[in-house]
Amino acid sequence: MIRVLLLGAALSMIGTATPDAYLNAGEYPDGLVVLAPPPAPGSPTARADAAIFRETRRLAGTPRWRIATDDVTNTPLARNACALGMRIDARSAPATARLLDRAHAGPLVDPVKRHYQVRRPYLDVPGAPICEPKTAHLAGNGDYPSGHTAAGWLEALILAEAMPTRATAILARGRAYGESRAVCGSHSKSAVEAGYLAGSAVFAALQGSAAFRRDLAAARDELARLRTTAPTPDRATCAAEAEALAVRPW
Repeated sequence: MIRVLLLGAALSMIGTATPDAYLNAGEYPDGLVVLAPPPAPGSPTARADAAIFRETRRLAGTPRWRIATDDVTNTPLARNACALGMRIDARSAPATARLLDRAHAGPLVDPVKRHYQVRRPYLDVPGAPICEPKTAHLAGNGDYPSGHTAAGWLEALILAEAMPTRATAILARGRAYGESRAVCGSHSKSAVEAGYLAGSAVFAALQGSAAFRRDLAAARDELARLRTTAPTPDRATCAAEAEALAVRPW
């Protein structure tokens, strides 16, 4: 079954490919070369990160905050229901679920996190709310880059390729998923932006995997069949989601 994003974040800390992954550990791009270093303390970018963190604390309790909270642990197919225009899961869409489950960004993300060990933004603002528990594990796992964002953007790219007629909505939701990490307060804006690049780098590497291309074709066929049979998401729910995601975090 598709791992919940909480597990996906845990995988990003491992730094080695899992046995069912499409890529072996040595086939991942080197994140320390691909990604720029995090902003230096006191730099304009670091100051902007801090200002955005403070400003987005005002979103606590709003519909946008609730989406960010859901985005901590929701699954790709559930999260993208409105973007896909249908409600599917691992049981109704096993080929698509398998495709997403075997694509991992962690082996690129984790070495970068370990190398830089950037503090998460809430650690420097005592008492500031975030949308998930302030655990020791969260605090000890570096801010840069965002593993959730890397995984979510990778999933969005895969789903957009598998269902190109919905690519615009899927990619917009993928962007918003990354923004949720800054809305939540668990990551800085610069860490989110690095997560997008990390996910894109893994997506590029996946194109060289014959197994990935085979499973992608199977998922594309599956999604095309499901378009006429799968239940559609609730219109009011999707309208509320769209309205909440229209609130720009920066």
